[in-house]
Amino acid sequence: MKKGKIGVQMMMLKGKVEELGAYETMRKISELGYHAVEVSQIPMTPENVAEIKRASQDFDIKIAALSAAVEPMLPGMPGETLASDFEKIVNDCKTLECNYLRIGMMPLMAMGNKDSIMEFIAKAEDMAHRLAEHGIELYYHTHHLEFQKFDGEYLLDIIKNNTTKLGFELDVHWIQRAGVNPVEFVKGYAGRISLLHLKDYRIGQMDLSEIDFTKDMGKFFDIFTNTIEFAELGEGNLDIAAIMEAGLESGAQYFLVEQDNTYGRDPFECLEVSANHLRKLGYADWF
Repeated sequence: MKKGKIGVQMMMLKGKVEELGAYETMRKISELGYHAVEVSQIPMTPENVAEIKRASQDFDIKIAALSAAVEPMLPGMPGETLASDFEKIVNDCKTLECNYLRIGMMPLMAMGNKDSIMEFIAKAEDMAHRLAEHGIELYYHTHHLEFQKFDGEYLLDIIKNNTTKLGFELDVHWIQRAGVNPVEFVKGYAGRISLLHLKDYRIGQMDLSEIDFTKDMGKFFDIFTNTIEFAELGEGNLDIAAIMEAGLESGAQYFLVEQDNTYGRDPFECLEVSANHLRKLGYADWF
């Protein structure tokens, strides 16, 4: 029977990498039962690359994807980019036997302007063709802003329809946050996705203890309209099983657990909660 591979998006463990090192962090990932990772927001220093490679071999962890910006998130911002560090990034992929590279977010200056966004996507599409010559596929990670509409069409659909080589890493929480059904939307991207981000969508509890309702209605409504939280799988309202099946049907190979904010909870505990939920749903053999 066809199945995918469940893994961890290591962005949520960047603090653990700083504290424990990449090797010990990946040891803990393996102890939780995960055997694939996507590396993001972890400096790709020679030491970290070597530690990630050693851990992947020692703990049987597949490096599903690495992350790279096409160009700086802000003008002059430090960090590796495909525009400036193409060969180094390709070499890291080859060292770690990784065939997928993903763009975490578009440059902040491009957001909100369709022409600027499309210029950036054109650069990403060109880079996807360059990377393909090295056996590497480039994917663009989505948030909710790509669901703004232009002439009645989602920006993300416009991007998809104006590219051929660039793939998409759909994030089901952000799709839900955009007010769109993740199950049906994922199905609509069949053939353009290999990487899927799993995170649940929870309405958090409001803390109104400091609100003076005679003076602070503005503060109240700020809290009232910002109660959406990132959640462990099974602790929100998404139909995770249906999402898994839609992803598999649409070509996703890696299903990567992620939580942008754990609200003070230890991220390893969050990953354990999510893993247990996936096992309960019947996906134990995807680990």
